[in-house]
Amino acid sequence: MPQLLPLRLLETVGLRSSSDASRAARTTDRPSAEAGARDLARAGTAEPPTGVIDVDPAIATTGPLSIIAPRRIGESDLAVYPLSLGASVFGWTADGDTSLAILDRFAELGGNFIDTADSYVGGRSELLIGKWMRERGNRDRMVVATKVGRHQENPGLGAVSVVRAVEASLERLQTDYIDLLYFHEDDPETPLEDSLATAEWLIESGKVRYLAASNFTADRLIEARILSSSGLPKFVAIQTQYNLMHRTEFESAPRIVAAAQGLAVMPYYALANGFLTGKYRSKNDLTGGARSVRASAYLNRRGLRVLAVLDRIAAEHRVAPASIALAWLLAKRTIVAPVASASRPDQVDALMAAAGIRLTRAQMLDLDRVSE
Repeated sequence: MPQLLPLRLLETVGLRSSSDASRAARTTDRPSAEAGARDLARAGTAEPPTGVIDVDPAIATTGPLSIIAPRRIGESDLAVYPLSLGASVFGWTADGDTSLAILDRFAELGGNFIDTADSYVGGRSELLIGKWMRERGNRDRMVVATKVGRHQENPGLGAVSVVRAVEASLERLQTDYIDLLYFHEDDPETPLEDSLATAEWLIESGKVRYLAASNFTADRLIEARILSSSGLPKFVAIQTQYNLMHRTEFESAPRIVAAAQGLAVMPYYALANGFLTGKYRSKNDLTGGARSVRASAYLNRRGLRVLAVLDRIAAEHRVAPASIALAWLLAKRTIVAPVASASRPDQVDALMAAAGIRLTRAQMLDLDRVSE
């Protein structure tokens, strides 16, 4: 996976000087995923900066990054760019050709982590990703995460549903393995032990590499870890809603459990349904679409105060507000790769730029305070 943020992206978002560019041009060796992980591990021994709550000590406090190190997903050997491209819009707000162009731009800028689900647009999202990987011949360079449990043809986490759902996803994705399989949501009708046993068979058969959980409570994550002591597979990651406008749910028990279990956290709705891009600032900006309706919930005094701080910090870094909102997440402990989507290829640049931004201690505190 490419580790250097391309010069055109760095120059576009104002993160690269001409001297940086000339030094990069003289550099021929790129750090491997393993080297990046070792660097992060060494950096993680540093003391966290005082006065900042929940900031990853591996994140420095000043200056842009010219090299984007991959991040490892929990206790797996999956190393990913610190931004997961959300594919829920593929075949929905982004048509087929636009979806392929978005994926092209994502890969061109160094991205390798794609997030989808069997239920997104009834499976069309997976179909488009599979078509793209086959045509580009890049399956082995991508880390594909998909989710099962919500598709109307294979609902829940019973053994038959999970196996059928995985087989259908493999066919749509035109691959013989899934890198990261999420249980899309908890299934109280099925014993968790049975669901994990089914996942164990899928892992042993080579159809799934690693297992993760989406929208699971802290108690169920603890239960899953206890069951794993008997040899059942562990969750290596979780997906939960988390952003500057939606903090309380994750910052209670789930954050503690994730840290204790070494789970990688992939926040979804990382941009609060587009609100944190700055697109929606008044009722006149609302279009009536599904995302617009959800974003309208944040169009209040608190939301506008958050946007004002985002605007100021974005101007200081010469980037888009969306980049700062994602950079805030990436500076938090346990966060590996926020999930963010784009409806047009040109929107991908601001998402990818977030990984190269290092917020100062004061900027983190300002964002923490205004979003409380």
